[in-house]
Amino acid sequence: MDSPQPALSEPLYQEGCRWLNEGDCEAAERCFRQCLALAPDAWHAHANLAFALEQQRQYEAAEVSYLAALDINPCSAEVFVNFGSLLMSQKRLNDAHAAYAAAVQVDPNSSSAWSNFGVLLAGMKKEEEAETCLNKALQLNAYNAKATFNLSYLQLRQGRFKEGWQAFEARDWYQAMARHFACPRWSGESLAGKSLVIVYEAGHGDMIQFCRYIPPLKTSGVTRISLICHPALKRLLKQLDGLDEVIGFDETVPQTGWDHWTPLMSFPFYCNTTADSIPAAIPYLRAESELKTHWARHLPSGKFKVGLVWKGNPKFENDADRSLPHLNALAPLWHVPHVSYLALQKGCGEQEADNCSASCDITNLGPQMTDFADAAAIVAQLDLLICVDTAMGHLAGALGTPCWMLLPDYMTDWRWGAQGTQSRWYPDVVRLFRQSSSGDWAPVIQQVATALETLCELKAHSKIGI
Repeated sequence: MDSPQPALSEPLYQEGCRWLNEGDCEAAERCFRQCLALAPDAWHAHANLAFALEQQRQYEAAEVSYLAALDINPCSAEVFVNFGSLLMSQKRLNDAHAAYAAAVQVDPNSSSAWSNFGVLLAGMKKEEEAETCLNKALQLNAYNAKATFNLSYLQLRQGRFKEGWQAFEARDWYQAMARHFACPRWSGESLAGKSLVIVYEAGHGDMIQFCRYIPPLKTSGVTRISLICHPALKRLLKQLDGLDEVIGFDETVPQTGWDHWTPLMSFPFYCNTTADSIPAAIPYLRAESELKTHWARHLPSGKFKVGLVWKGNPKFENDADRSLPHLNALAPLWHVPHVSYLALQKGCGEQEADNCSASCDITNLGPQMTDFADAAAIVAQLDLLICVDTAMGHLAGALGTPCWMLLPDYMTDWRWGAQGTQSRWYPDVVRLFRQSSSGDWAPVIQQVATALETLCELKAHSKIGI
């Protein structure tokens, strides 16, 4: 952006930008406010102040500053895009639509504006329009990795795997590991007689979902396979067939010693995975026998054992939509007879089960679990896991434990598709229960309660199914 006027405000503006780049939004805010005291019409300072306030979750104040910037200069596509992102984060989708529409009108050659507009339209379930916007972004800038990545989510959600996996390769979150290794990246060539190190990606659930590619890879002739993973997954993934070595990313990782390296989530692309060729030899993970014996002492007997996980990682961008507000939201389940509940919530919300013990038969095991190996030993002994879209759902699927997953209507993750009750990734194991309108969990939970009561009746008559 151009510097504001008068010139006396210039040093303050530049200092604010420096603090903003360094991530100190409070210091940036102070500088921009001082700058605006000298130059009230400096729209650049209003815009950057808005961004600094937004990063501090001062959303109302940020909106005021964005509007001030646009009132002074209504021709900045960049400000309209940033303002649209703020509105979208608050799920004011129609207002965000207006902001993005203004951005592409002001600058129809802005690839980033078209890309952001496409993400919004996808969230509004206007997928054809979303794809048009994302393709427009890529026509303007074929190297716009964010637009390509955003397009991949849309294509994968629709089951267009060939296009989707290729576009998914635009992700760059593994770049730190890419710079670490001296060996070349695997690009789909034969690995017979070669050694391979596989790099962790994204969250725990992603690792559990895509580690299914490792066992068949080993049978193809790879001599040695190492996996770098999240520390909480290390003990669990040591049980995966085909792995010779598991290294936590908190350990020292050698730079050499392998013929190739690859990000875990590139396997679908290089293996030409289609909807009909997903490796689905379930179960592909197993719990340690000793841990199962240990945890069996904590599990109730004589009743239908149902695990519960009601919140995800609060740092996840769509967590407010995918997580339940409180364990109490599942209260309709407490009326189903002959059920014992196991609270397996870890982290945010794990203490909520302690306040529900008076109203239902529930045991809180979350605080006692140390990692996913403990979780697997418990989940493997359940009759059913009921959860929101978290890693625990992937764990149940990989273990072959029946799982009912509650999905949000807004920005449903691509891997569960746009509709339907079955999962391509965990067929006949994971059943999907979807919101019919954004934020409304009550009908979904009532549907689950009814299904659970039916399932318990079937179990009583030895007719088991999920």
